Amino acid sequence: MIDLKGKELILASASPRRKWLMEELGLEFSIHPKNVEEVYPDDLKREEIPMFLSKLKASAFSEQELEGKIVLTADTIVWLNDRELQKPVDLEDAKRMIRLLSGATHEVYTAITVRTSDQVISDFDRTEVHFRELTEDEIDFYVQKYKPLDKAGAYGIQEWIGYIGIDRIDGCYFNVMGLPLRKVYSVLTSL
Repeated sequence: MIDLKGKELILASASPRRKWLMEELGLEFSIHPKNVEEVYPDDLKREEIPMFLSKLKASAFSEQELEGKIVLTADTIVWLNDRELQKPVDLEDAKRMIRLLSGATHEVYTAITVRTSDQVISDFDRTEVHFRELTEDEIDFYVQKYKPLDKAGAYGIQEWIGYIGIDRIDGCYFNVMGLPLRKVYSVLTSL
């Protein structure tokens, strides 16, 4: 359904979830993440953070690398109590984060940037996620059995904790997984 006009699509992300979502969208692409230090100004909030970081990741590609290509970058954050929950540093940090999310509502922001040799388009999506109160046993089970260390906020909505712990979401489910597919589709079809 998306005509990339003969250009090669590059997903600049090492996320297995983003790879899977792009495959589900029916796109042919290669994976080529750049090693970018994900540092942003302290005064950024909410969607400003992933917007800044997705643009930063896209800017890591040289003009020569962009010839005949379309690069897609993305960044996802979890926002709770007016601050970002990043990826946990270890399992204890993951438990701490999930305790904070337990019984609370948080926001997930994912920004995408699509860059070609002659244009840069960025957009974002926002989803509210409502967690029920979780028990310590549930938190321990999730952290031990699943891999929370590579996920913003230490959880994956598509995993066990999402099945049993999330009361409801307001917004795009795929945004919480790390790639707002409607936005990706819209931006790619607009090229």
